[in-house]
Amino acid sequence: MTSNNILWFRHGLRLHDNPSLLEALRNDGGGQSESVRLYPIFIFDGESAGTKVVGFNRMKFLMESLDDLDRQLKAIGGQLYIFRGNAVNVMRRLFEELNIKKLCYEQDCEPIWKERDDQIVNLCRMMDVKCVEKVSHTLWDPEQVIATNGGIPPLTYQMFLHTVNIIGEPPRPVGAPSFEFVEFGRLPSILSTELKLFQRAPVPEDFGIYYEGNADIARQRWTGGEAKALELLGRRLKQEEEAFREGYYLPTQARPDFLASPSSMSAALRFGCLSVRMFYWCVHDLFARVQANNQLKHPGGHHITGQLIWREYFYTMSVHNPHYAEMELNPICLNIPWYEAKDDSLDRWKEGRTGFPLIDAAMRQLMAEGWLHHILRNITATFLTRGGLWISWEAGVQHFLKYLLDADWSVCAGNWMWVSSSAFEKLLDSSSCTSPVALARRLDPKGEYVKRYLPELEKFPALYVHEPWKAPPELQEQYGCVIGKDYPAPMVNLAEVNKCNANKMNAIRQKLLDQGGSTPAHCRPSDMDEVRQFFWLPEDVAAES
Repeated sequence: MTSNNILWFRHGLRLHDNPSLLEALRNDGGGQSESVRLYPIFIFDGESAGTKVVGFNRMKFLMESLDDLDRQLKAIGGQLYIFRGNAVNVMRRLFEELNIKKLCYEQDCEPIWKERDDQIVNLCRMMDVKCVEKVSHTLWDPEQVIATNGGIPPLTYQMFLHTVNIIGEPPRPVGAPSFEFVEFGRLPSILSTELKLFQRAPVPEDFGIYYEGNADIARQRWTGGEAKALELLGRRLKQEEEAFREGYYLPTQARPDFLASPSSMSAALRFGCLSVRMFYWCVHDLFARVQANNQLKHPGGHHITGQLIWREYFYTMSVHNPHYAEMELNPICLNIPWYEAKDDSLDRWKEGRTGFPLIDAAMRQLMAEGWLHHILRNITATFLTRGGLWISWEAGVQHFLKYLLDADWSVCAGNWMWVSSSAFEKLLDSSSCTSPVALARRLDPKGEYVKRYLPELEKFPALYVHEPWKAPPELQEQYGCVIGKDYPAPMVNLAEVNKCNANKMNAIRQKLLDQGGSTPAHCRPSDMDEVRQFFWLPEDVAAES
C-alpha cells in the first residue's frame, strides 16, 4: 500500500542530514515493498524562514535556496511545490485532496513559530494525519537542555556548557536518503488552481521587495542553496585545518579580515542549507585528525566550535520566552530608559551617515551585501546603544533582522541584548566601550575597508581616513571630499557621549542595586574571557577596551 506523505520545508532547506526527510520517506505500514508517494512543499505564509521582517538580500538568498532544492528534486523525478498563503489552509486542502497519511517537518524551536505549529498539530489530529517533528536545526534539542537543567534555561553560558556536557555530544548527522521505493506525487489541477502555487521559482519582487543598497559598492556575492553551502564548507574546512596545524582555532575570530572573501557558514546554517551537526562534526573530526599527527597536543572541546555553541545558547534561552526580542516584557532584559529618537539619529545610523567612517562603511555594506563581520556587527550595535546614540537595541534588532542574511530571531536579539548591556553580563558592567576610531586604526590601518564602502573617502591617506574631519580644509578640497558637505561631520562627540552614557549606566545600576540589594535575577554574570570571545576581539584590542 502506498502512503502519501508531505515533507514540509521551513528551515532545513537541504537533503543531507535531514531526519524529517528520512521520516517522510518511510512507510509506517511496514515491509520493504511498501512504497511512499512524497510531496515536498514550502509555504510563504508571511512567517516561515523569517519572512515577516525581510529585505531583498535575505529574501533572495532564501529564493536561491528553494530553487537549489527544487533542482535537486527534479533531478530525481520530483519537484518542490511552493505555495503562498496561510499554512493551515494550505495543509487542510492538501490533506483533503491527496489523502495524506503523514506530515513531517524539522523543529522550529523559537516561540515565534509556536502558534503556527500548534495549529498544524491540531489540524493533523482532527484529520487523522500523523504529524512528526524532528530536531536538526540545533545541535541539541533545546527542550532537553532545559529539562536537564531542572526545567529552566541555563542562565549563563557556563551553565549551558555544564548542562550539555551532562547530555553528551550532539548527535552525528543521519545517513543519506534513499529514494528507491519512493515516487513523487503530482498535484491535481484543482489544487494548482485553487491554491496559490507558484508556477515558476519566485523572486523577491513577487513579494514587493526591492533592492535598497548601493550596487556599485557591493563586492561579496552570496548564493543560497545546499550545493553552494557544501562547496563553501569544503573551503572553510581547509581554513580550519590550516589554523589547527598552526596551533589555534576559530580562524575568522582569531585573525579577522574585513576585506577577505567571507568564509562564514552562518547564512547557510540559518536557512538550514548546511546541517549544523555536519558542520560541528566535520570541524571536530578534523581537529582530532590534525592532533593525532601533532607532537604538541592541544585540548579539544566545545571551544573548537565556540561560535556554534553561542548560537545554541541563544536559541535555548529564547525557547520559552516569546518576548525575547523586546525589552519591557522580557524577563531576562533590563528595562533601560533609552532615548526615543525623534530626530534623524536612527536613520543616519541605518543609512551610514554618522560621520564615523568605520560605522558608516559597515552600515552601507550591510545594505549593499546583506553581510557584516561579527566585529563590525558589535561595534555598530554598541554605537547605536550605550556607546554613542543611546537608542534602544530593539530598533537595531529590527534593522538587522531585515537586512542580515543570517539574522535569526533568537541569536540576533541575544547579541543585541548583550552588546547593549541589557542582559547576559554582570549588572551594567560594560560601561567602557571600544572606540570605532581606535578599532578601525587597529583592524583597517590603511583604510582599505572604509574606502571600499565609502568611495568618497578614497583619496584620504591613512593619517586621516578614520578621522577625516581632522584633515585641514585645503586638504579636504584636494582629496575631493569636504567634510560636512560631501561626507557628514561626526554626529556626536564620542568622548562626551561615552562619558555621559557611562554615567547613565552607573546611575541605573546604582538605582537597581538600591532597590534589590544585589544583582537582579534577570542579569547574569560574564567574565572577560567570555566578553572577548563574544565580541570576537583580539586580545590586544580587548585589553585596550
